[in-house]
Amino acid sequence: MVITALGMLLFLQGSASDRPSASPLPPFARAKAEALLRDQLPCLGCHELGGEGGRVGPSLSRLSGVRTREAVLAMLRAPERQVGGTIMPRALVDTATAELIARYLVERSPTRPAGPVVARPPAPTGDTTAAALYARTCAVCHGARGGGDGPNAPFLPVRPTAHADAGYMAQRADDALYDAIAAGGPVMGRSARMPAFGGSLSPSQIRGLVAYLRVLCGCQGPSWSRPPAPPPPSP
Repeated sequence: MVITALGMLLFLQGSASDRPSASPLPPFARAKAEALLRDQLPCLGCHELGGEGGRVGPSLSRLSGVRTREAVLAMLRAPERQVGGTIMPRALVDTATAELIARYLVERSPTRPAGPVVARPPAPTGDTTAAALYARTCAVCHGARGGGDGPNAPFLPVRPTAHADAGYMAQRADDALYDAIAAGGPVMGRSARMPAFGGSLSPSQIRGLVAYLRVLCGCQGPSWSRPPAPPPPSP
């Protein structure tokens, strides 16, 4: 999940006076939320929580007593409506999972964040090219030139894919790259810390990113995945 630091800081500083009065999550539910965040959801790809996670957005370690469950749910469901300029994708999870994560984050004991934001994405410029979208959405992890060496990469359990690696990228069909961007890392057997952008980017934007990945690697997908060449003109 990637958002502008200023926008998230404003989000974190809101009032928590309307916190729900429901009883705390039982131990099993807390354990389930922790397992989901650690192993299946992309949140810790960009946000630190309890010493683990990325440094793209502000820490989630201090949501307790600061934000309400409703506010966290709204951020998960439609981040672009809550924070202007965010590039945080919508969380593609069912309602029950979103509610569980929101409750867990606002009920857990606050801890000292492990470190400050170090991988702030650039501010929007109005440039709608695929290169500009890659710089804002992908480069903090995958690197400005696709080397898998973005400033957030050291905080991830698995090194991000090097999009400039022609040998690796030539094995991936364009459809597979599209699916990875749209549905996230797990759909391709990759890290769950890679978020799904299918709920936030349009199909044309995702296709543009796939084309830009081909520019970075200077390669095409495997021959079986490419459309056949047109026949030569008749003499």
